[in-house]
Amino acid sequence: MNTQAPEREAMDFDVVIVGAGPAGLCAAIRLKQLAAEKNADVSVVVVEKGSEVGAHILSGAVLDPVGLDRLLPDWRNMGAPIDTPVKSESIKILTETGSIPLPVWGMPPMVKNHGCYIISLGNVCRWLAEQAEGMGVEIYPGMAASQVLYREDGSVRGVVVGEMGIGKEGERKDSYEPGMELNGKYVLIGEGVRGSLAEQLIEKFSLNADSDPQKYGIGMKELWEINPEKSRPGHMAHTFCWPLDNNTGGGSFCYHYNDNTVAIGFVVHLNYKNPYLYPYGEFQKFKTHPEIAALLEGGKRIAYGARAISEGGYQAVPKLVFPGGALVGCSAGFLNVPRIKGVHNAMLTGIMAAEAAYDAVAAGRQGDELTAYQSAYDASDVKVELKKARNAKPLWTKFGTLLGGIAFSGLELWTNTLLPGFSVFGTLRHTKTDAEATEPAEKHKPIDYPKPDGVLTFDRLTNVAFSAVNHEEDQPAHLQLKDASIPIGVNLPVYAEPAQRYCPAEVYEVVTDDGGANPQFQINASNCVHCKTCDIKDPSQNIVWATPEGGGGPNYPNM
Repeated sequence: MNTQAPEREAMDFDVVIVGAGPAGLCAAIRLKQLAAEKNADVSVVVVEKGSEVGAHILSGAVLDPVGLDRLLPDWRNMGAPIDTPVKSESIKILTETGSIPLPVWGMPPMVKNHGCYIISLGNVCRWLAEQAEGMGVEIYPGMAASQVLYREDGSVRGVVVGEMGIGKEGERKDSYEPGMELNGKYVLIGEGVRGSLAEQLIEKFSLNADSDPQKYGIGMKELWEINPEKSRPGHMAHTFCWPLDNNTGGGSFCYHYNDNTVAIGFVVHLNYKNPYLYPYGEFQKFKTHPEIAALLEGGKRIAYGARAISEGGYQAVPKLVFPGGALVGCSAGFLNVPRIKGVHNAMLTGIMAAEAAYDAVAAGRQGDELTAYQSAYDASDVKVELKKARNAKPLWTKFGTLLGGIAFSGLELWTNTLLPGFSVFGTLRHTKTDAEATEPAEKHKPIDYPKPDGVLTFDRLTNVAFSAVNHEEDQPAHLQLKDASIPIGVNLPVYAEPAQRYCPAEVYEVVTDDGGANPQFQINASNCVHCKTCDIKDPSQNIVWATPEGGGGPNYPNM
């Protein structure tokens, strides 16, 4: 095996951006806008691990346009794929056979959706990439950033991208490409939730030393083409409770586009206790509810995907800057849980970071902390919004869905509307990671899930085919075990090995011989849709998600 460090070509830029999501692309556009305003030049590159921009983007999604309004005020006349305004909305508590509607008129203003749009976030990112490239931004899709590079003083100077052709055993194949070093005066990390480089940087620079543990949910989504007579363009619906019990947080969404398609999805908060819980099974069971089944009857599923979402909010946002760069968007976690929205905040933080980086470059600086970005966030509407919603997640965790998730959170948001910043609860803390929340199997009973019918409900492998996932088979597994003995030696006897269930793509299996003995832990890495749930929920924290070769993973259309 050749272990000698490869020689790589290097390219230098003013700003290197990792991740072509809404935060990274908005940052790139804002940098070029500022340069144009000053009649100056700034070199910007965006690298994206997906095969194309948007390939790995998955969100509900309903967009608050405040970020786009700030970045591109004329976006409505620029051909943006944002053409389904919210016209109506509903919120219901589901029972097994019926539902209880909640009065939308009585909901706190923050959670209402007047002025928002139902979108495909993947298509919005594709459009943003076109705007960025038109302004001179270089965008390299299919280029995974696999390594952070540092200056002698310890500051971040760049990333390694595009290393390919390494075999399963770590050997360099004939097709080996050493990749390139992309060096920047500043590096903005916008990888999305639980990004691999972001996690390294948070640990290295202790960015979370003064924040609570980040909290997460797993969001699963199917795109359905439904009968035209059932279509309600611009309608959005949310539900709580069934099939989840009161102590398991989560809920559903159903968004109607204007082309007879609906995005239907389900979120399970990953701080659930019962290791037998099967989030994907809960999603499929949800679709059997009479109201949901009636909507989907006669339709067809056309796409599937899954992605972790950050739910820690205000208390869990880490320090945003480190020597030589910053975290933007969901790499830091700006989702507003009760609003079920974070795209606008991702865009706004990308803009703020870009403004700080541009001023630093213009002043001849490099490699220092972009303290102006941290200060801008601390004074921003983003932080104000997150602070107002700060107790929704902890209340849900402490008191359950009906009392905490709905009643107390509603009271909290109304209080913050009338008395901004005030809460009768103060600021509640996140005290455990989602992995630590998992309890031993002996405290719980297995849950029986209906067998998929192949029409309304589907097994995981069938659905994964609708994510168009693809990986180069002969490469080191990007799902790595710190200790190969733990899945069978610890997780199986103590937790009934929950990786078999929490993964929405059937990556992890416990296989036995014909007699049901000799269990082995099997990793089907080629199924992985890059949701990051395993990295988050494994109770032993034994699974490490590493970046596979660029271009690998899902290829989401219109998601």
